[in-house]
Amino acid sequence: MQIKVGFEITYTAAQSTPMVIMLSIHPSRYADIVGTERLSTEPDVPIGLYRDGFGNVCGRLVAPSGGVTFRGSALVRDSGLPDIVNPAGQQLPVEQLPDDMLLYLMPSRYCETDKLTDVAWSLFGNTPQGWARVQAITDFVHNHVTFGYQHAHHMKSAHDVYESRAGVCRDFAHLALTFCRCMGIPARYCTGYLGDIGVPPDPAPMDFSGWFEVYLSGQWYTFDARHNTPRIGRILMATGRDAADVALTTSFGRMTLTKFVVVTDEVAAA
Repeated sequence: MQIKVGFEITYTAAQSTPMVIMLSIHPSRYADIVGTERLSTEPDVPIGLYRDGFGNVCGRLVAPSGGVTFRGSALVRDSGLPDIVNPAGQQLPVEQLPDDMLLYLMPSRYCETDKLTDVAWSLFGNTPQGWARVQAITDFVHNHVTFGYQHAHHMKSAHDVYESRAGVCRDFAHLALTFCRCMGIPARYCTGYLGDIGVPPDPAPMDFSGWFEVYLSGQWYTFDARHNTPRIGRILMATGRDAADVALTTSFGRMTLTKFVVVTDEVAAA
């Protein structure tokens, strides 16, 4: 199948403002892009691209006085298969993990393992290690947290989500991946496109989605605590320790978001 993705995001600003953006498809999906991924600004300003420490594609620019609109689009080839499920996935002992996996066991901005370790072990200490334990964590978060855009707050942490029992997709991911880290399972945050493919349409406006990945049996596997079912057509944009590492836009000055439109549609192959 082929999936058309894109966005239009507008910010206003009283003065010229430096920005970092993370609006490109992740390099791991480059081979699936049909033609060229397009990114433009209005007014036209130069964007300098670089890779951050997690391998994500970032852009540097200076938004002019008055503001800037970002537009992006791409056609992406996809297998049409749901997320991989591997019940045999094994949890590696911490001492056997590759060095670069240890980062994903540590606390981070929104994932306070120090506050949730005792809770995690009381809830999941008797579950089988590996895939079954991650699924138990995902089930718990899915059932424990109520979804609602009215619950969104950019300062909300995993511990906040556990106590408030409400949030948006990033909050589900933060709580689940924090529990995984508490149990010695490397886990990282993911953001990207996830359309209503193979599921009933959601009447809410399309948005970017947040999910998480865990490291089992030597590779990363996708889990989604909000939807808690394998989904078709995820298109990864960025990964990091938590949402702070994968912010779509970061401005070094005051800016106001005035338009935010995301498109994710399955299209007939040519």
